[in-house]
Amino acid sequence: MHPFASYVLRSYYRATGWNEDNLYANLTRSSNAILDFSVPRGLHLSISKAPNGLFNTSYSMNAMPSLNGSVGYIFTSCTLDVKNSGSVRFKDMVERFKVYDQPRRPEGKEEEWLAGERADTRDYLLYGRLYLPTGRLDALYSTRLSPTLQALVAAISDPRSTLSSEKRSRGDNVSNVMFSLQHDIGKWCSEYTYSAEDGMLGVRVLHNFGRLRNPTEPPEDLTSPPGTRPKRVDEEEATGGGLKGRVSAGAEFYISAKERSAGVSTGIRFTTLPDATPPSFQFPQPSSSSPLAQSSRLPPSQPPTTITALFNPMMGHISTAYAARVSRDLSMCSRFDFNVYSYDSEWTMGAEWWMRRAASKHEDELEPSLVPPEQPPVPVPQAESLDIPSDIHGVVKARISTNNNVSLMWEGRLKQMLVSLGFVSDLSSRSKPIKAIGLELSYFSAG
Repeated sequence: MHPFASYVLRSYYRATGWNEDNLYANLTRSSNAILDFSVPRGLHLSISKAPNGLFNTSYSMNAMPSLNGSVGYIFTSCTLDVKNSGSVRFKDMVERFKVYDQPRRPEGKEEEWLAGERADTRDYLLYGRLYLPTGRLDALYSTRLSPTLQALVAAISDPRSTLSSEKRSRGDNVSNVMFSLQHDIGKWCSEYTYSAEDGMLGVRVLHNFGRLRNPTEPPEDLTSPPGTRPKRVDEEEATGGGLKGRVSAGAEFYISAKERSAGVSTGIRFTTLPDATPPSFQFPQPSSSSPLAQSSRLPPSQPPTTITALFNPMMGHISTAYAARVSRDLSMCSRFDFNVYSYDSEWTMGAEWWMRRAASKHEDELEPSLVPPEQPPVPVPQAESLDIPSDIHGVVKARISTNNNVSLMWEGRLKQMLVSLGFVSDLSSRSKPIKAIGLELSYFSAG
């Protein structure tokens, strides 16, 4: 489950038109959502409040295994549409598999003039969280320097560091300040970072092959038959039994002056077409008897699929992942990690299954005769934007790997509260088969 601060940050990116998915760091985001989900440890409680569209507060407490808590505040320059935990779209609060939007060049906010002078200001976000009783402080500042340029400053201050004396003698310190500059033009996205604690400089670059989507281009006509649908600008001719999609490739390089070391990695990603519904375009909610509503429940013309491969030549690590949505409510993923130097390998498999209410399930069982013959059903790329908010009430995630680790987690909504419950098990240990178990409760309100 996304923390409330992450939910507000994503809302801020949507409000300002910034595409956080077009980063090299998020190249494997779809597979990580299924295979690397975080299971809560112990008992975690979180209560948040958004008194207005600019200011948000958050309070959290861990009751088990140790008692600690934190207080967080978020302020934004633009008004955000923050929902209540009982009415927020459930899929917006869960890291999940999805085919992300086609890359596009970010657009800046409209210019505002007053008495012949520019009156509009740069958008920014301020976030701070204080942890008790340790006194650790986390801070984040994000601002848009231009329509295609964003700057971030993240800081950590921990006066009661738990580092050993050996690490302290080497000058290690958990307090740190990191600067990041992100430049996104749609086809290319680059990120430059600097970490003050270890003097590390890093560069990340991601390139998207094919043409970009024009922000002013109208969406596809979903009511036209597939044979008459206009061809996408980045769509190739169909080949027998193949998947149509786009390719993205990137790399990162970093060097640390303090550690006198460097690192490099490369990655490539294939994503199927059609794309997900752009966040700037929302389908009108059709009636249950309309042909569009009936056709939106049909499977897409090709299964939404994401294939990624990462390679770190210095560490000799290779990672490949294949993720796909095999049905409307079931997505599966498989990942293989291998080290060319030590020959160590690991195979991880996982799945996520969305739980829907029984009432909507019967509504989805439509007879083919209900669809008028003059308007044949049209496969919709992503029907998730047409889901009724109360339709989905939970998701079950599971993963298993060759190192005998098994994880299972359920995330759902109970009344006005978001709940996460899961455990991690080690099948190779007879003395302690359950490594961790936890429950997380989250409630937030707006207005």
